[in-house]
Amino acid sequence: MKRLLLILFAFCFPALAYSQEPMFERIFGPEVPTGPYKHPACMTELANGDLYLVYYGGQGEYANDTHVFGSRKSQGESSWSSPIKLAHDPFRSVGNGVIWQSPDGVVWLFYVVRYGETWSTSRVQFKISTDNAQTWSDASVLTQEEGIMVRNRPIVLSDGTYLLPCYKETGHDTEAVGADSASVFYRFDPKTKQWSETGRIHSPKGNIQPAPLELSPGHLVAYCRRGGGYEPKEVGYIVRSESTDGGKTWSPGADSPFPNPNAAVDFLKLQSGNLLLVYNDSFNSRTPLTVSFSPDHDKTWPIKKNLVSVPGDYGYPIVFQSKDGKIHVVYTSDKRQVINHATFDESWIATQKKN
Repeated sequence: MKRLLLILFAFCFPALAYSQEPMFERIFGPEVPTGPYKHPACMTELANGDLYLVYYGGQGEYANDTHVFGSRKSQGESSWSSPIKLAHDPFRSVGNGVIWQSPDGVVWLFYVVRYGETWSTSRVQFKISTDNAQTWSDASVLTQEEGIMVRNRPIVLSDGTYLLPCYKETGHDTEAVGADSASVFYRFDPKTKQWSETGRIHSPKGNIQPAPLELSPGHLVAYCRRGGGYEPKEVGYIVRSESTDGGKTWSPGADSPFPNPNAAVDFLKLQSGNLLLVYNDSFNSRTPLTVSFSPDHDKTWPIKKNLVSVPGDYGYPIVFQSKDGKIHVVYTSDKRQVINHATFDESWIATQKKN
């Protein structure tokens, strides 16, 4: 009888029938000649099944000669192609790269260009590809407003428009995010081919790098990196905000229950409708790298699991789910010199014991 029940469960709920431990891949490290600095990284699955990775590299975070690099893992292959230069500015440093393919097949590459000594002087530029990231257009400027940056991938809203999460960083300080820093969103209308700014998230200590998703038509939630500095703290939380008008306006950012050491987070709605939050479960360290699970649309988060918990620095996670149901997390480590890729099934997190 027990065996019959197991067979029936596997037939009705194949995604949850078996739970395997995550698989880890070290993609690139200091041995790859794009400069020792490789941070942050962003990955997506293309329409043809290839995985595509971008990162910005050079001698360091504030080096002048930096590039956004791209690499492909073709479907069915086990290795990544040698990184190639996708974006560069002959007079300025470039930063965070974001890769994403829209429903019409256009691949978007967003990246940061730093005009001065700190990130608070940055602007966002973008390129597009219509051949699955084989060739790219010239660069276009998303906005000329000083301090605007990009970090997380866009989402497609229920009305068919695209919502790009950005942020305005202030303070002109390499070791602190200004208290008036705010999450910013830009909307793209596929019919008019135009970008326009929409609402911002403000909070008492500032917030940046929002990770939004749409719970139901017009109802959005975003989790954001907190503002402030990097000194050890015993308090400091991921900032949470809601929108009930499709991202046009947002509620004031408030502390969530999740700690945040001034580090990036990502947020994903799975094919099942369940939610994942990937973050550093610490007030002052980028370890562990943790995955939390909500089965009830952000009402509760009863389950969490450390993806990486050994001493080190594991930052800037990007999470997405490929067509085969696999969940992918790409992140950097080893003082921002190594790009890592973890894959696991929803069952790995969904079947963990509740805390």
